[in-house]
Amino acid sequence: MEMETESAVLTEQRREIEEAKTLNSDLEFAFNLQMQEAMTASLSILNHPPSTASTSSLFILNHPPSTALASSSSTPKNEEAEVEDFDCCSTLFLENIERLEQERKDREESEHLMREMREDLDRRIHDQKVASEIMNIPDDEWEKYGDNYVDPFENGQRVSFFKMFCKGVESEERIRDMKVIVGGIGVAICDSKDNLIFKVSKGIDVGAEGSSSNKSCAGVSVELQALIEGLNAAFALDLKNLTFFVDHSMLYQYVTGTIQTQNSKISTLVNQVSLLQKKFADCKPSLVACSDIQFAFRFAKDAIVSQITWPADNGKGKGKLKETCVICYEDTDVYQIFSVDGCFHRYCFPCMKQHVEVKLLEGTMAKCPHEGCKSEVSIETCGKFLDPKLVEIMSQRKKETSIAVTEKVYCPYPRCSALMSKSELLEYTNSSFVGGEKCGARKCVKCHYFFCINCRVPWHYNMTCYDYKISKPHPRTEDKMLDSLAKRNRWRQCVMCKNMVELAEGCYHITCRCGYEFCYTCGAKWKNKKPTCSCPIWDERNIIRDR
Repeated sequence: MEMETESAVLTEQRREIEEAKTLNSDLEFAFNLQMQEAMTASLSILNHPPSTASTSSLFILNHPPSTALASSSSTPKNEEAEVEDFDCCSTLFLENIERLEQERKDREESEHLMREMREDLDRRIHDQKVASEIMNIPDDEWEKYGDNYVDPFENGQRVSFFKMFCKGVESEERIRDMKVIVGGIGVAICDSKDNLIFKVSKGIDVGAEGSSSNKSCAGVSVELQALIEGLNAAFALDLKNLTFFVDHSMLYQYVTGTIQTQNSKISTLVNQVSLLQKKFADCKPSLVACSDIQFAFRFAKDAIVSQITWPADNGKGKGKLKETCVICYEDTDVYQIFSVDGCFHRYCFPCMKQHVEVKLLEGTMAKCPHEGCKSEVSIETCGKFLDPKLVEIMSQRKKETSIAVTEKVYCPYPRCSALMSKSELLEYTNSSFVGGEKCGARKCVKCHYFFCINCRVPWHYNMTCYDYKISKPHPRTEDKMLDSLAKRNRWRQCVMCKNMVELAEGCYHITCRCGYEFCYTCGAKWKNKKPTCSCPIWDERNIIRDR
């Protein structure tokens, strides 16, 4: 009703202004017409004066016309100025009315969309409740009474609880040759089963220096703005029961009233949060780990990315979105920018390719190049810029680091050599082979061939490990080559995990990566941190090294 009254008032004001402009235009036209007729009559009298005219009349005819003409020439100018001012004011007033009318229409459309979203949300909640209720009905009862099923939630009130995850992020980014501080907020509203029902990804103004200018409340302002945005969205959706999750401990203490802030800006934002909480039937905060709000974090980073991209001319009149890589400072197409999972730092493909390849050559897993960031580079996403063989090497390295040394097993077939854990191998074997745990037979998860876990050779059917060793007194060619290389380089093999160990420097007391301790000289076991052999513990050339 209020909307209709406002619209009627605006329409009436527009009509009155249009009528005033029309009336003013008519009066101006009539005045100009009368002035033109008077001037024409005066000029005709001057050109043909009457013979009986007296001196006084001649004076009136000869002198006043100049004054009259002067006044007539100046009066239209004043009138024209007044008309122009009136037209300008009326135009501005009409523009304001049109702007208000457009704002009213936008507000009506926004409220209409919100109503549709609330209705859709109600339907989804209702359908989930009904589906859950039906799933709990036994099949035999449903067959008998399913046709007479009555919806128990048809006229029920919505009492569902919702979850809101919010995150505010500010970041120093480079746009071409400038460093700027940009902020973004991300909000994800989910139902009780963690189904996403509403999201917000929005850039915000953090000022010239950002909130980092005050280290005591760094980032809290942006976090509070994200929380306020989320609470407003939840209230617009008519959600009565809400739990909002944050990962910022200082923010959590502010909104719970555990500590008070002396910063006026933070205090104002905290008060806004407190007022918004009172609008809900139940609204409480919860402090969680950063990993629990990753998707809200992603929405916030997407908002930041949208602010640091710009259109660039590609020579054909059409622009492409560009972004500056903070490693090489090159303007790169946004589709050639890699985003690290977990932290969402962004770098161009060539820089990431070089970074990952260097880490692989060092024998380590690649992490985010950003200083101090510990996020690992996802292997699955590296296929965008790495050769498939390197991706496979990364997968192998990750698997090697995830399996304990004593649990590692490599397939003995030269064309496979797949890495597996003992538990994984046994579980896979038991699914297709009975008694494998007792006899030592294992089935490779990659090549699917059987081998002996004790001898680390292809499976010897109908033969024990002892009989197999007797029947094969000579080692294989590859084993001979390894033994020869080990003797030449004076390597020692650990009797527990069978891995080769090379002494680079230090004493002869070796602690293998599997935890087994032995003497590097003879291989004898160490017990209780003491040797069981009489070999020398150290050699001077291994202890003292040239600098």
